[in-house]
Amino acid sequence: MLSSTPIHSPPRIKVPHRAVVLSAGTLFTLPLQEVFAIAAESGYDGVELIINDHFERNNPSQTIEKLLRICPILSIHAPFFQIYGWGHGGTSLIKCIELAHAFGIPLVNFHPPLWFPPEFTFYRWFYNTEDFQSLLSGSQVIVTIENMPYIGNRIRFNPNILKKSADMLEFIEKHNLYMTFDTTHIGSHNPNFLGEFQRLLVSGRIRNIHFSDYGHGREHLFPGRGILPLTRFLYLLKGRNYEGAVTLELTPSELPKARDQIIESLSEVNEYLRSELF
Repeated sequence: MLSSTPIHSPPRIKVPHRAVVLSAGTLFTLPLQEVFAIAAESGYDGVELIINDHFERNNPSQTIEKLLRICPILSIHAPFFQIYGWGHGGTSLIKCIELAHAFGIPLVNFHPPLWFPPEFTFYRWFYNTEDFQSLLSGSQVIVTIENMPYIGNRIRFNPNILKKSADMLEFIEKHNLYMTFDTTHIGSHNPNFLGEFQRLLVSGRIRNIHFSDYGHGREHLFPGRGILPLTRFLYLLKGRNYEGAVTLELTPSELPKARDQIIESLSEVNEYLRSELF
């Protein structure tokens, strides 16, 4: 059961225009407080906090309070595997929205239900939700859904529903959802994705971007180590006046082991993103 959150909700965390954010998943092998310290030292505007098994053992509110003293939290990523005490995907999403509302965190992101293996309870809840922005009365938290990757070697498939961008767009417009657009996920089946992205962007529904490279069946690569047109993508964001967050989300193996070298690598990407976005 989710522990109590603060009685009075603080003002929403101020989000810089076109914020450059670090996903906690980039350093998920490290303790959370160390992840936040590295993000701050590397110059990121904030962190996307991923709810993982740490929150089975620790009070969520107390954890967030400690982390906010180190670096702003600009988004929460709802659990994408079973977390004891957090319920199915819909229940855990609502708990994340409650936490975000309590601490003034502006955005919560989640993955769509799986069809393989099937998540029946989450699936039914998902399609029965008419307005995702009204899941918590009085909340201004933006709720986004993420496009998911194709997996497999000889036979490639997407195990999540809404795998086609057109189906995703139709659903989010009908159910008042916003979107987190993941470059490596779309690159897993369409490396030349700029046209597909523009059709989603003009909807006005994209509020967050997960940024990383893709190539040779490997996801969440360091920019430049894959095959995606990432610099052209950033140029497009700037040209179309995209105002949402750009969140760096790498796999930890893409970074060095030594702390000072991690900070150097993350600072390099931070500078690259800012040079192309501003």
